[in-house]
Amino acid sequence: MESRRTLLDQMRLVLRLKHLSIRTEDSYVHWVKRFILFHQKRHPQDMGAPEIRAFLAHLALDEHVAASTQNVALHALVFLYRHVLRQPFLALGGIERAKQPGRIPAVFTREEVTSLLAHLSGTAHLMASRLYGAGLRLMECIRLHVKDFDFAYHHMTVREGKGAQDRVIMLPLVAAASSTLALR
Repeated sequence: MESRRTLLDQMRLVLRLKHLSIRTEDSYVHWVKRFILFHQKRHPQDMGAPEIRAFLAHLALDEHVAASTQNVALHALVFLYRHVLRQPFLALGGIERAKQPGRIPAVFTREEVTSLLAHLSGTAHLMASRLYGAGLRLMECIRLHVKDFDFAYHHMTVREGKGAQDRVIMLPLVAAASSTLALR
């Protein structure tokens, strides 16, 4: 039965066995599919470093993708070769890299955050305050349950965060009190 599975099905299976996010799975499968289509549906086993280099250069030079996008495509191919095809990943010296933009990170002041939160109410206010105050990622916030809050000890438990790790976050006394009111 293993031989009947398509390469992309095998990749999805391995990604799930390694407990990677469904978003990572979708992204990696997308980039491997584009890699295969870029090379006229040749099997990746029949391709090597020149084809990988050509694909990544195409992304940078012809499609003008962001550097982070090119990195995701590269990581998808690394995963494919190492974990699905079980081949050592080839040395790819001299890849044409997409340029990193020189951006300064935007950080809100306390006043800006207070103003933003003042315009929100209900669930949106509660979620935005958790995202900001506890430094949660969006999916971590969406997956929170009432049982994850421990108001007696002023902490909340984030379950299956990045890397399928659980972690405990301390809540300030003010945040714990406002959460109690919001959850009623």
